Order: sequence, then C-alpha cells, then structure tokens
Amino acid sequence: MNKLRDYPLLVFTLTLISMCISEWIGSFFRKKHSLEEDERKSLEVIEAATLTLLGLIIGFTFSMAVSRYDQRKNYEEEEANAIGTEYVRAELLPATDAARTKALLQKYLDQRVGFYETHDDRQLTRINVYTAQLQSELWSVVRASAAAQPTPVNALAVSGMNDVLNSQGYTQAAWWNRIPVAAWCLMATIAICSNLLVGYGGSRTKGHAVLFLVLPMVVAIAFLLIADIDSPRRGLILVHPQNLESLSESFHAH
Repeated sequence: MNKLRDYPLLVFTLTLISMCISEWIGSFFRKKHSLEEDERKSLEVIEAATLTLLGLIIGFTFSMAVSRYDQRKNYEEEEANAIGTEYVRAELLPATDAARTKALLQKYLDQRVGFYETHDDRQLTRINVYTAQLQSELWSVVRASAAAQPTPVNALAVSGMNDVLNSQGYTQAAWWNRIPVAAWCLMATIAICSNLLVGYGGSRTKGHAVLFLVLPMVVAIAFLLIADIDSPRRGLILVHPQNLESLSESFHAH
C-alpha cells in the first residue's frame, strides 16, 4: 500500500475496478433477495447516510492532502530564502572562508533543485548522500572560522548556516508527511460499502445501467486527485522548485 499510493493512475484504475465489482456484487445479492417496501425504505436511509459519510471522509482526506502540499511549497520557499541569506552573510567571513562557503552553497543549491526534480530512487539516494556531505563541509567551514574569531559578525554566518541545515530537515519531514495508510484503507472500505449498497438497492434496468457507473467513476476520480496531490514525486500536481531555481540563476549570474 505504501508503494501503491505513489502511483495515482494505478490508484484510479484499481479503485474504479473495485467499485464496479462492489456494485455488481450488491446487484447479485439483490437478485437473490427481493426487497419489501419497508426494507427498501430502510435501505434508502442507510444508503443515504453511508454516501454522506463517504463524501465527508473524501473531503476530509482531500483537505489533508492539500495542507501537506501547501506545506511542501512553503518549505521550498523557506529553504531558498535561507540559502540566499547565508550566501550574503558568507561575505562576513574571512576572504578564504567566504569564497569556500559560496562555492559550496552553489553546489548545495544544485543538489536541492535536483531533490525536487528527480523521480528516480537511485538518483535521489545519491543526491541525499552528496547533500549530507556538503552540509558537513559547510558547517566545518563556518565553525572553524567562528572558532578562530568568535565575533558577533561571525556568529551571524553560523546562525545563517544553521537555518540552511534546519530548512533541509523541515523539507524532508514535510515530504515524509503523507496521508496515513490506515486512512486510505478506511476510506476505501467505506467506498466499497457504499457501492455495495447502491448495487443492492438499485435497479439494473436498461435506463439505469449507465447511471451505475457514475458513483464508481466519481469515487475513482476523487481517489486519483487525493493520491496525486499527496504524492510528492509522481503525478501531475507537483511542487516545482521555482524559488530555488531563481536563486540558482542569480548565483550563476554573479
């Protein structure tokens, strides 16, 4: 399930198939047991309540996905601001350390852009390893400079570097913060029950055959949208590192 939610189109396909099968099973049991008038009225109440609950659960889950997407966008902006600020503060260090810090920050920024744009797991692993190495080198440079000359000016450079390192950690945490698998399972269970009830209480006449596809299609599209927004690396709705790219262009321009 952890891997499945990273492929929105697969989520859509499996959801559509399972919802259609659920309706067919409900229709099959309806043929085995004809409903009396009182039973039909009770079933309609249960069906309406279940569909309402399904709509609320889908809306709540969609809200969770959107909030996580917004969080990833905000941290991308904060990370670009932290790197840009530290690039300027690096000039407060001695000339040799300043040049070294700026060069490392340019390499570090390229890796951060790659983190957002890559879709390959192996490439992502290499980016994370190199990013950790650059972080260690950056911290060593400002720490050595601050230790040699413990002045308030050097402290600004150390504080800025601390923000750079922290912003990367916040970004990584936001990308790990996904909709829980348990929430997906519960939502899918309610959707299956809703389609079972629709199939059991509906009519398979010729005029209603097409209408029976509406609910599975709507549920599948809703699941597709939620999975697409919730998936950081796959799908159509992704966080583009426009702030980091703009900062990278300004670095190369100078």
